[in-house]
Amino acid sequence: MKYANVIVDISLEKLDRTFQYRVPEKLETSLEVGMQVVVPFGNGSRRLTAYVVELTDECQWEPGRMKEILDIAEKGIALEGQLIALASWMRRVYGSTMNQALKTVLPVRRSVQERVRRRLVLAVSQEEAGEYGEMLKRKNQKARFRLLNALLEADREGEGLDYTRAQKELGITAQTVKSLEEAGLLRVETDTVWRNPVNLCEKEQNQITLYEAQRAAVDDILSRTARGDRRPALIHGVTGSGKTEIYMELIAAVLAQGKQAIVLIPEIALTFQTVLRFYRRFGSLVSIMHSRLSAGERYDQFERARKGQVRVMIGPRSALFTPFEHLGIIIIDEEHEASYKSETVPRYHARETAVERARMSEAFVVLGSATPSVDSYEKARNGEYQLYELPMRVPGRELPDTEIVDLREELRMGNRSIFSARLRELMKERLAKKQQIMLFLNRRGYAGFVSCRACGHVIKCPHCDVALSVHSGGRMICHYCGYRQPTVKKCPSCGSVYIGAFRAGTQQVAEMAQKEFPGARVLRMDFDTTKQKGGHEKILETFARHEADILVGTQMIVKGHDFPDVTLVGILAADLSLYAGDYRASERTFQLLTQAAGRAGRGSEKGIAVIQTYSPEHYSVRAAASQDYGEFFQQEMAYRRLMHYPPAAHLMALYLMSESEEELDRGAALLKKEVDMAVKERGSGQNIQIIGPADAGLAKLKDMYRKVLYLKSADLSALLSLREYMERELIREEKLSALNIQFDMDPVNPF
Repeated sequence: MKYANVIVDISLEKLDRTFQYRVPEKLETSLEVGMQVVVPFGNGSRRLTAYVVELTDECQWEPGRMKEILDIAEKGIALEGQLIALASWMRRVYGSTMNQALKTVLPVRRSVQERVRRRLVLAVSQEEAGEYGEMLKRKNQKARFRLLNALLEADREGEGLDYTRAQKELGITAQTVKSLEEAGLLRVETDTVWRNPVNLCEKEQNQITLYEAQRAAVDDILSRTARGDRRPALIHGVTGSGKTEIYMELIAAVLAQGKQAIVLIPEIALTFQTVLRFYRRFGSLVSIMHSRLSAGERYDQFERARKGQVRVMIGPRSALFTPFEHLGIIIIDEEHEASYKSETVPRYHARETAVERARMSEAFVVLGSATPSVDSYEKARNGEYQLYELPMRVPGRELPDTEIVDLREELRMGNRSIFSARLRELMKERLAKKQQIMLFLNRRGYAGFVSCRACGHVIKCPHCDVALSVHSGGRMICHYCGYRQPTVKKCPSCGSVYIGAFRAGTQQVAEMAQKEFPGARVLRMDFDTTKQKGGHEKILETFARHEADILVGTQMIVKGHDFPDVTLVGILAADLSLYAGDYRASERTFQLLTQAAGRAGRGSEKGIAVIQTYSPEHYSVRAAASQDYGEFFQQEMAYRRLMHYPPAAHLMALYLMSESEEELDRGAALLKKEVDMAVKERGSGQNIQIIGPADAGLAKLKDMYRKVLYLKSADLSALLSLREYMERELIREEKLSALNIQFDMDPVNPF
C-alpha cells in the first residue's frame, strides 16, 4: 500500500502542514511528487486541490480511517508542482522540515491590496450618444452632459476615460457615472495596475558586437544545449572580460525560443547597474526581485512573471524561485559569493539548487566569475561543469597594475596611518587629475583575530590551521575544535607589543580621507548608509555622476560595479579576511582582492590597485596581485586535501542553540555522544571524523547561546544517511528536545 503526503494550502496557517492520503491502485504507477491531485478534505469531504510532496510506504494514521486520493487534477504537474518537487529535493539534500522548504520556494501569500485602474468607456454609437447629449442639454443636466461629451471625445481618439481623472477634472460624482451606466451609455472597465520597481527610460537598441572569445563561448554553449548536453557552463573571465555581454546574448537566444530567464546577482547593491544594462537590451521584459521591495511590489513581480509580462527576472538568491513556466536559462553572476548560501533553514546553496531546478525545467545554468569558487572550478576540472576561459579584458582595456605594500615596513618607518605612503601619493595624483578613487575596507571579514603589526604573525589554532578569535574574559578560541588559550599581550614570534586586532571602520576611514584631502568629496557606502530603500542606488548614482571623488566602502562596492573614471583602488586591510576563523579565509581573500583590484581602469585609462597587508608573502595575496587564478587554485587545493576540507571532502555542521548556556553545554555533550554511537553503529567509524563541539563564531546572539559540531567525510552519501538517521532519532531524545538543532552541508558562512 502506498501513501501520499500532500499540502493543501500553505496560505492558511492552520493548514500549513502535510496531510496523508491513501494512493488508489489505479494511480500507483502514475503519481509523482509535485503533482496536483484532488482530495476529499474535512468532515464534509469537500473536493480540494492539493500538491503531493512525498510518496511513502509508511502509514502515519490508522489505515481504516484514512481517506483516498480521488484523482490527479486536470493540470497534472503545474508550475507550483515543480517548485514543490524542488522543495522536496531541498529538504532531502540540505535538511529541514517540508514546510520550511515549502515556505522558501512558495512563500506564504499575505493579503496584498491589489491596485486597479478604472476606465469609463462609451457603450453606444457616437450618433446615439450625441442624441442623448442633446436631451441632457435641454434638461440642463450639466454634469451628465460634461461627462458624455468627454466620453465622446475619448471614443473618437480610440481611448477610454480615466475614472479618477474624470472625477477631478470634470467635477463629477459617482452618482453621475452610475446614472449614465444604468442608462446603458457607458460601462466601467477595470484593469490591474502592477507595481513596477523598475523605473527606467525606454530601452536603447544598442547592438552588441562580441569579440572572438565571447562569440566562441556563446556558440558552444548554445550548440551543446541544443544537443542535449545540459552540464552547467562555468565562465572564468578576468574582471572586465565581458561576461555580462555573453549572458545577454544567451538570454536573447532563449527569449527567441519563447522561454524565460533568471539572472542571480549576489547583493542588492548590484541591482541598479545590472538592471540598467539588461533593461537597455530587453526593455520592459526585465524586472527585479529582492528583499527591499514592498510586499505589494514583490507580489506583483511574481504575478507579472506568472502571466508572462516579465521574462527576465534579476535579483539575489530568492529570485531563483520566480514562477516561470517556460524557464530556459539560469545565470549566476559572481557565482563564488558566499551570499548564495542561505543562512536560514533550509540552508540551501543557490548554485546547486539552480542546477536542480534547471534539470526539472529542461533549462541550463551558466555560472560566471573572475574568481570562481574552488568548489565550482574543481567540478569544471572533473568534467561535471563545462569550462570557458576569458583570460583578457575586452579589446582596448588592460588589467590594472597591482602593487603590494608591506604594512610592517610602514610601521618601521613610523607611519601609523591607515594610508601607506604609496597610497597617499597615488591618491593625491589621481585627485589632481580629477579621476575617481575607491577605498575598500573588508570590515565584514573581521572576526576578532589577533596579529602582530611588527612582523605580521597571526595567533592560530594548533589543530585546525585557522585563526583564533578573541572573546571576552581574555580568551582566544578556535570555532572548529574548541581549543582555547589566554589572549596574548606580546607577539610570540618577535616579542613586539604592537599586537592586537584591527579596529577601524568605514566611517573612520572616510573621516581620515577627508582630513588628509580636505578638498576631496568623500562618499561612504556600507550597511549603515544603505539601510533605507533605494539607498544603494542613490549612492551609486551620485558616484557615477562624478559628484564624489572618493568612495569608501565594504564588500558591496567591489562586486561587479563599473565606473570608467575609477583609476585607483586602495585595499586598506587585506588581512581582515585572510585570518578570519574559517577554512575558506584564503579563498575569500583572493576573491575580494582580485575583485577589488578589478574595479580600477575599466575606462580608457589604465588603472592601478594598492594592496596593503601585513602578509605580503601569502599565496592568496601574491596570486591576487598577479591575477593568477591557476596558482591560487593549486595552492588552495593542496591545503584543502591536507586538512580534508571541501571540495576534497565534505563537511556537515550541526548547529545547536538554546537560551540556557548550561542546557546547551549538557545538550552538546549528549549530542556528541549520540553522534559517536550513531557513527559506530552504522559501520562508518572510519569514514566520518567528528570535530567539536565548540562555541560558534558568534557564541551568543539575541539571547541565544550557540555551539557547533562538525562531521567530515569524503563520502557524501554517508553524511546524508547519518543526517537522516539523526533527524529521526533527535525527535525521540527528550533531553535534546529543548535545543534548536539545525544541519548544514558544506557550510559557506561562518555560524
